[in-house]
Amino acid sequence: MLTPDSHISIGGSHMIIREWRGRASSPQADVYPKHFREKVIPELSRVAGFAGAQLSRRQLNDKIEFLVLTRWRSMDAIRAFAGKDVEQAVVEPAAVAALIEFDSRVRHYEVVEDV
Repeated sequence: MLTPDSHISIGGSHMIIREWRGRASSPQADVYPKHFREKVIPELSRVAGFAGAQLSRRQLNDKIEFLVLTRWRSMDAIRAFAGKDVEQAVVEPAAVAALIEFDSRVRHYEVVEDV
C-alpha cells in the first residue's frame, strides 16, 4: 500500500505511476494531446521527482478516451505537484475545455518490474 512517505526502489531507483483518464468527443480528439504536449509536459518537467509521462488514447463508442500515466520518484514528488490530497486530479482549465468528462480522482501504482 502506498503511504505518504512511500519510496519504491526498483534497481536503485524509485518509481510510482500516477494514472488518470479523460474523454473527448471524436471531433475534438486532437485538442487534448496538443495541450498535453505544449502545457502539461513542460510544467511537469519542472517538478523535482517527475520521471516521465505517457499519453495513450482509444476509441470508446462515440468518444476518445485518453489515458495519462506519469512516473514519479516518490509520493513526496507527487505531493509537490498535486498538493496534500494526492488522489485529487489536477486538471487545468484548458484540459477541462478540451474534454467532455474526466476522472476527478487518480490512482497510484508501485512499479514492481520495469523492463
